[in-house]
Amino acid sequence: MTHRTNSHVLHARVGEFVLPPIEDGLVLGRLSPIGHVAVGKALSLLTSTPYQHLVVEDDVIGDILVRSAILRKIRAEDLTSFVLREVKPLMGPEEILHLHLDVEVRIESKGA
Repeated sequence: MTHRTNSHVLHARVGEFVLPPIEDGLVLGRLSPIGHVAVGKALSLLTSTPYQHLVVEDDVIGDILVRSAILRKIRAEDLTSFVLREVKPLMGPEEILHLHLDVEVRIESKGA
């Protein structure tokens, strides 16, 4: 007669689900499993925060979705250039990456 023992170990990491599920933006690879239209629809159902779609003509990056408030502080062209220069080398065309952006605007005014 054989004696058999079973045991299980389960490790879990639990965190709060926050809305919106993206903070400042997403960079979608050209071959990512979900496109900007589907992500945009999901965001519109989950949050009232408006996001803008930036089309990117690139071999790796296809689209950028970014909070509209970010684009009030930095031009879309400057953000796109930054993503292509700094984020593109970190990703493959099948990936989707979160963007956490800290935009600081410096204002200098000289009065008469």
